[in-house]
Amino acid sequence: MIIVRTPTRVSFCGGGSDLPVFYKKHGGTVLSVGLDRYIYLSIHPYFYQDKLICKYSKNEIVNHPSELEHPIFRVLLEQFGINGVEITSTADIPAGTGLGSSSSFTVGLLHTLYAYTSKYVSADSLAAEACHTEIELLGEPIGKQDQYAAAFGGLNVYRFNKDGSVTIEPVILSSEAYRRMENNLLMFYTGDLRLASQILSEHSKNVASDREKEKAQIEICRLTDELHKELTHDNVDALGLIMNANWEQKRKLASGITNPLIDRAYHAALSAGATGGKLLGAGGGGFLLFYVPESKHNAVKNALSDLLYMKFGFSKSGSTVIYVGDKPKRSIV
Repeated sequence: MIIVRTPTRVSFCGGGSDLPVFYKKHGGTVLSVGLDRYIYLSIHPYFYQDKLICKYSKNEIVNHPSELEHPIFRVLLEQFGINGVEITSTADIPAGTGLGSSSSFTVGLLHTLYAYTSKYVSADSLAAEACHTEIELLGEPIGKQDQYAAAFGGLNVYRFNKDGSVTIEPVILSSEAYRRMENNLLMFYTGDLRLASQILSEHSKNVASDREKEKAQIEICRLTDELHKELTHDNVDALGLIMNANWEQKRKLASGITNPLIDRAYHAALSAGATGGKLLGAGGGGFLLFYVPESKHNAVKNALSDLLYMKFGFSKSGSTVIYVGDKPKRSIV
């Protein structure tokens, strides 16, 4: 058996600039961190060597990968030509909550299949192949930030260059500033699951056709560079104010990004002492993230007592093989 653990992520600033319609014209910039909320994938030989079993929110037992309903399982297992295995996916958080879990799954599955076939793969290759799988092969209208955050983990700036390449820059700050930043972030679940592809499709169309929305996306990139500069000077308190400015720009980009429930919760948190925050992911639901000085933590939690509070920490490592059992005696390819 092999087990791979892959982090989800929090995007602080820059979301949307990783969409090709924008970065191919302007270049994009996203600042994010990996979370200690993971996607786990395990693989081992199945008793019936001529069948394949994939376990996620449902169980699929098929004779060939092409028969699988799950699109990512189907495409990657066909690509690797693997049969006669059982693969199980489990997660610390629900899908569709704005933490990049779908791309974490894709990165984790790629890593699992490479490990099972005894092949080394770099974090950069994992991210690039996950982008190719989701965007090119499956036609998802998404960007590239989630795949890179899942593969690399840690606190980084990701620059999406006009030629399609990606540059990764670690954000360096003192251990005390890092600890304070981690401690002062509070996350709340709105309870709404959303389909990111619908919002991102509109987002891409709007940025391509509406000059005011394009200018809002450009401003988001400027804010990301400003946040990077402040963090490298250990000014982590700037995070709340810049996230708030980012959120004000983001909510202009597409309908469905926010709703009355999200707006009420957001304003309640700011009134209770949060200095800023944002809805994570494409919009419409999922997790709200706030930067809150420690003295105001209880007040913000009380103000949002109708939402589920989720404690979390940062993950310094990206997708990782955490267990390798004895190698199977029979052929695996």
